[in-house]
This record gives sequence, C-alpha cells and structure tokens, in this order.
Amino acid sequence: MKAVIAWWDLEGRPDVAALRDSLWQEGIQAWAAVAGLVAKFWISDGSRWGAVMVFESETAARQALPPNRAAQLIGAPAQMRLTFDVEAFVTGTRGATPWL
Repeated sequence: MKAVIAWWDLEGRPDVAALRDSLWQEGIQAWAAVAGLVAKFWISDGSRWGAVMVFESETAARQALPPNRAAQLIGAPAQMRLTFDVEAFVTGTRGATPWL
C-alpha cells in the first residue's frame, strides 16, 4: 500500500471553514469512486489544510484522480506532497461521519 500526504499553509486564503464547506458540498463523493483508494481523510489545524490518502498500490496512487478542489480554492498546488509505503493499516468500528 501507498500513503500520499498533501499539505497547504493557507496564509489566510481561504480559511478552513470555507474549505470544509466545499468539502462537504462537493468534495467527498468524487473520491468514493476512485479505484484502489483504501481511505482518504482531510486534515486541518486552523491555518493549514491537507489530505492523507491510502492506496492499494503504487499504480493506484499514480492514476488520474478527481479534480483537486482544495488546490482550486486555495489557488496553488499543495506545498508539500509526500508518498510513503504503508507498513500496516488498522481501522476501527466508526462509520463515515463529519468530525465537527
């Protein structure tokens, strides 16, 4: 498995609330249909925004993906994009819900 982390320093453009609203209105559903995607979660700390994606394989991680809505709203590609091998993966019993 492969994990990809993308990260932006927002520097005031746009704020996390605007990105969160866009995510729930239009960002999640396109990712549900990505072949080979094990999980994707979006992360923030108030002044930064990012995503962590876990793929079944390197091939799945390199495929064409849905439009990067965060990059469109922020106006720039991710400032950091890293790829890692996943050595182990565990999931809990919680369903898909917003963590607000």
